[in-house]
Amino acid sequence: MLHMTTSAAIASRVAREPREAAPFVKWAGGKGRLLSQLRPLLPPGVARMRHVEPFVGGGAMFFSRQPSRALLTDINPQLIDAYHAIRDDVDRVIDALEALAADHCKERYYQVRERYNRGARLTAEKRAAMFIYLNKTCFNGLHRVNRKGEFNVPFGSYKNPRILNEGGLRAASRALRSAELRCSSFEALLETAKPGDFIYFDPPYEPVSTTASFTSYARDGFSRVDQRRLAEVYGALDRRGCKLMLSNSDVPFIRNLYRRFKVDIVAAPRAINCDAAKRGKVTEIVVRNYA
Repeated sequence: MLHMTTSAAIASRVAREPREAAPFVKWAGGKGRLLSQLRPLLPPGVARMRHVEPFVGGGAMFFSRQPSRALLTDINPQLIDAYHAIRDDVDRVIDALEALAADHCKERYYQVRERYNRGARLTAEKRAAMFIYLNKTCFNGLHRVNRKGEFNVPFGSYKNPRILNEGGLRAASRALRSAELRCSSFEALLETAKPGDFIYFDPPYEPVSTTASFTSYARDGFSRVDQRRLAEVYGALDRRGCKLMLSNSDVPFIRNLYRRFKVDIVAAPRAINCDAAKRGKVTEIVVRNYA
């Protein structure tokens, strides 16, 4: 029986990988399973508009659309750095991630987490590979940091986690070639957004109960003050002539903030809950400034 050379084996494996662009990290509130409900709500003529996402997260909407022009931003610098590395040098990210995947175990996870938090002498590509590795192998795929900005999610007990997806990473890299990437807050849109832009807001959601808050993915949480600031930015961009869509919890506070805009309801799976029995369908709202 003939054995494949290493390069031939890699080529064969890549050929079997999916080639459609999709999120390369798990992300709280990711929209992958909501896309079938969100796509019909996109504005007419959206294909001709610049696609803007100020809370890009996993980028499910961006990757599903693969627009010819895009601006993707987030306040999480590690996330944006990973996007940069995958767009600009995906081969080195894959090489580093392959080495991490080969040695994966609980002990290795905590070693990588410690080195990642120290951050010294890491290339952008190695740091991006660590970011993806930790995301794929940590508990529930969460990204949470402490007050020092250190990633502190414990090990996730997965039987066979999908750490390396070469084809998926290469597809993401190709899709990102059309995107400008920035680490900035949603308020920066007031300086960069243009009339006719399509802007999709997917912010940290308002908690549906006093025990449901997920604080976390950046060093600072997202409070009701932040939700009000976001609503003010939404209103300013509406007056500018941008096409706007926003997702959030279906709660009275959020409905009141956007009461003068069109509100649709979608059914979403609730995936992040420490009690599996409380996971299931919940309603979310989609706010639009167009019919």
